[in-house]
Amino acid sequence: MLRLRISAPAGLTGEVMKVLSDDPAVSSLALISEASVRPPGDIVLADVAREAANDIVDRLRVLGVHHEGSIHIEPVRTWLSRQGFDAERRTPGSSSDTVVWAEVTQRSYEESEFNWTYVSFMVLATLIAGIAIVLDSQILVIGAMVLGPEFGAIAALGVALVRRRFTMLALASRTLLVGFAIGIAATTVAALLGRALGWVTLHDVTGPRPGTAFIYTPDKWSFIVAVIAAAAGVLSLTSARVGGLSGVFISVTTIPAAGNVALGLAFGVPQEIWGSSLQLLVNLTGMALAGWATLALQQAIWTRISRRRARLISRLGRKE
Repeated sequence: MLRLRISAPAGLTGEVMKVLSDDPAVSSLALISEASVRPPGDIVLADVAREAANDIVDRLRVLGVHHEGSIHIEPVRTWLSRQGFDAERRTPGSSSDTVVWAEVTQRSYEESEFNWTYVSFMVLATLIAGIAIVLDSQILVIGAMVLGPEFGAIAALGVALVRRRFTMLALASRTLLVGFAIGIAATTVAALLGRALGWVTLHDVTGPRPGTAFIYTPDKWSFIVAVIAAAAGVLSLTSARVGGLSGVFISVTTIPAAGNVALGLAFGVPQEIWGSSLQLLVNLTGMALAGWATLALQQAIWTRISRRRARLISRLGRKE
């Protein structure tokens, strides 16, 4: 169940109320007249079955509510309502599987924003990855993977392509490229300092590393794991179930590959640089393609469900 809070200009309130009152997925509806100061108008509150959120939001957007007012979408975690239960039962689809595109798009913009926090996490994660490689520590590799902030921007690439948001595509691409460049540069400087102090040697980088050798030796499994992990990650982001994200972060070798590129640059080891760069490219490509394909499939499925719901509403209207 979702709660819609709509700040509607007075001239649009009647149309907004009609859209909501005519939809069987709306279980409760309230109007607070003249409660909105900016914009001058009314506040409309509605409880909506999650499965119908996209259709209702699209109809409100057609009215131009988001231009002159605002539409807030909030999840209702716990609720007791017979009418709410009936509204969900009348609405095709599953609440947990529903993709609320307004929510996904907003989150994608936030996750792909290039800011100080993103850069900080990228630098810290890449530094830990570099230390993990020097110590040949799989535990530290996992820590670097979990700390890395890049998955949100990778998922945003798929959202941008499916929803045709080309500004988001450019923003997410820049965030990924610049973020990795800064993380690699900072780790390269740290590696050069460690080399000067004698803390890190050439043997640490080129010697046998059975625990972390996979970082610079990409193969078909690297691509397959990236595809599967990205599909799982996108499903976690778009559905009401988010428990799978930690597994995604641990599965994909992006941040560790960036850390190894930095060590290769600091010690002038071309095979480490090229092997890890290829690993990074394979993982990013696989994740971006899988994210796009998963979102495209979800959009196709929910388009069919929306058409089915429209037919259901039409039949209910004829009966009345």
